[in-house]
Amino acid sequence: MDTPMTCRPAEGLWRPMLSLFLLLSLLTGVLYPLLVTALAQTFFPWQAAGSLIDRHGQVVGSRLIGQNFSDPGHFWGRLSATTPMSYNASASGGSNFGPLNPALLAAAQARIQALRAADPAQRAPIPVDLVTASASGLDPEISLAAADYQVARVARARHWPPARVQKLVDRLAQGLGLGFLGEARVNVLQLNLALDGDAGR
Repeated sequence: MDTPMTCRPAEGLWRPMLSLFLLLSLLTGVLYPLLVTALAQTFFPWQAAGSLIDRHGQVVGSRLIGQNFSDPGHFWGRLSATTPMSYNASASGGSNFGPLNPALLAAAQARIQALRAADPAQRAPIPVDLVTASASGLDPEISLAAADYQVARVARARHWPPARVQKLVDRLAQGLGLGFLGEARVNVLQLNLALDGDAGR
């Protein structure tokens, strides 16, 4: 009766296999990351450093990560479902609630009530991105519709004419990606910083 054969590499293959493993580990785990980091730091230093926004020598945030604004004199961004706090970059993620989940509906209703309470005179339909969280929970931008919805409230809180606030929104508005991707939008942190800077003039 024949004995079953076992498949195992010949002893002479262990050395080239180990050498190849070490070589690929060096290339993909050390040299490639170093090369990409060096290129990024050389050609895109601001983006490689996290797109940090500096004001008067102090970092106030990142262009890529939203912040929680709730006072009526600033524009509000999208909701964030990150834990244990909103816009937690170390715990990026959505709520994973389905569209019929009561918790999702409760969060949307609470935001609707907050928006209505902050601006009772505004009766226009509320843009959906003001009452829903993004998949990352870190979205730094809102649609131009969401910004336009808030112009009257921000202007009233600051005792400014609405046209002055609208001018800042229009100046910081970003068009479609590559001319056809996504939708027109504005970065909330940059817009609020522009508001505060304009107020000091």
